[in-house]
This record gives sequence, structure tokens and C-alpha cells, in this order.
Amino acid sequence: MLKAGVLGAGHLGKIHLRLLNESEKYELVGFHDPDEISAKKVVDEFGYRYFENINDLIAAVDVVDIVTPTLSHFDCAKKAMENGKHIFIEKPITNTLEEAEQLVGFQKKFGVKGQVGHVERFNPAFTAVKDKIQQPMFIETHRLAEFNPRGTDVPVVLDLMIHDIDAILSVVHSNVRQINASGVSVISSSPDIANARIAFENGCVANLTASRISLKNMRKSRFFQKDAYISVDFLEKKVEVVKMKEAPETPGDFDMILQNAEGIKKQIYFENPDIAPNNAILDELNSFADAIQNNTTPIVTLEQGTKALRVALQIIQEFN
Repeated sequence: MLKAGVLGAGHLGKIHLRLLNESEKYELVGFHDPDEISAKKVVDEFGYRYFENINDLIAAVDVVDIVTPTLSHFDCAKKAMENGKHIFIEKPITNTLEEAEQLVGFQKKFGVKGQVGHVERFNPAFTAVKDKIQQPMFIETHRLAEFNPRGTDVPVVLDLMIHDIDAILSVVHSNVRQINASGVSVISSSPDIANARIAFENGCVANLTASRISLKNMRKSRFFQKDAYISVDFLEKKVEVVKMKEAPETPGDFDMILQNAEGIKKQIYFENPDIAPNNAILDELNSFADAIQNNTTPIVTLEQGTKALRVALQIIQEFN
């Protein structure tokens, strides 16, 4: 088992503490949080070991799980990597692109592994169809959330949209050619609603919408490709896969046949992939343990986290 320690014991940090404690791949050593009053409440409620000094925690573990505010991600990760520790770091990877690129360099310099917490990659609905998403040419995403004061210190792009940016970059194997975007601040000092259009060099276009002042929650993505339409509901953990193939010469009574203006006939059929219930955060943490123990590439690398941040920051620049 890998010895793990958590930096940050806020809302998400407490979830990570619980899951690392439950995991069969980690031994939870303890946590550090600069807010000693809040930290002692966590100790009283859950019994986890509290380290007053961050250096003592880092020295006692193999893996440092960084669940602190984004502004401190770089400093925490740098300190851990300099001490030869593997890092799991919540999204976005860092506050600036320069910091993210430095972490990628540290990873090679100090011979450690890193993974970024883009948890939607482990959503069972997405994993059920990811291999079916092949050369999508149009993508549409909607990530809408009811207002929550937590997270409003950063633009909605870094708070919500970055989930969809990362998922899109994982299935579109092409460089970004152009980005157009707009954002509106309604309640916060930073944009609460944003829309972005990302054009890729291979011709794919992705249209992303994110809002944190919606009346209802929604997390849906739609992928359109030749002879297929794939819809992923990240919130309800449901998928729709609609495909087309050459129509049989003699269609059955219940076959759905479409004919275009040129007279070409296609048969529509549906696939229903199995969706296995899971805890996505536990899965991402366990996958990182597997990557360390088997010396394989993590599912969401620091390089991929950096690419998602780069696109997110380009979108934010378009607001100005």
C-alpha cells in the first residue's frame, strides 16, 4: 500500500480523506491544513491524524494529494516533488500556465508521477462510450449549476467549463486552431456565464456553455461524427448512442430507414452500453496508485492538465 497524505481539508479535501481511508491501495497517514481551527474539527469528527507542519506530512508519505485552493497548488506540488513524492493535484492544475509547465518539468527532474483531478474522465457514462467517440466533428456541451458561493473566486471557465475542456481534448486528437468566447458577470466579480467556440485544425468544432447561476443543474455533452450521434449525461450517468449503417436491401418491418436527396439509404440503430455504478473520485485515486505501482502513465497526466488550463485561459482572455 502507498502511504498518502492530504493537503487541504475543506469540502473536497474531506471527501478525499474519507476515500483514501477506505481505499485498499492506500494507507492514509494524515492531513495538513493551515486553518488549525477547522483542522481540529476534522480530527474531532473523523479521527484523522493532523500534521501541524506541511514538511512533516510530506516526509511521512509516498503520495501527496493536493486539495487546496488553486492559488496554492504550485507551491504545494513543488515542495512535494522536490522531496521525491508523487502528486495527485485537483483541477485546475495551477493558477497560471507558467506554473503548470514548471510542474511538468519537475516531474521529469525529480522522477515522480503526477495526476490531475479531472474527475469526469472517470464518470461511468463517459467511460462507457469514450472508445465509441472517434473523430467527432461537432461537439456541444452544457454544464449548468445552481448558484453556490463556493468557487466564485475564479471564473466559471476554471470552476466548471474546464471539466468539458479536458474531456473534449481527450477525444479530439488535433491542435486548437481558433477560440472565440464571451462571458458575463451576474453575481460575482468574475464571469458566471460563459460560452466558447473552439475550432480545431482537423475541422472539428466544439461549442461549450457553462453557468453557475442556473435554475437547474445540467451536465450534458453531445458528440456528432460520421454515422453516429453520442450523448453523455454526466449528471444522470446516462448515455444515448445512435448509429447509422448501410440499409439492407430488404428492410424489416421495424427497421428505421433514412433516405437522403441522392437516394442513399441508411439504417438507424441504437446501442445501449452498460454503465457500471462507481465512485469516480475513488476510481481516479486508485488509478493513480496503479500507475505508480505498475510504472505506467496516469490516465490524466500533468501535461493533459496543462493543456486544459491553456485552453481555459485562452477562453478567459477572449472575454476582455
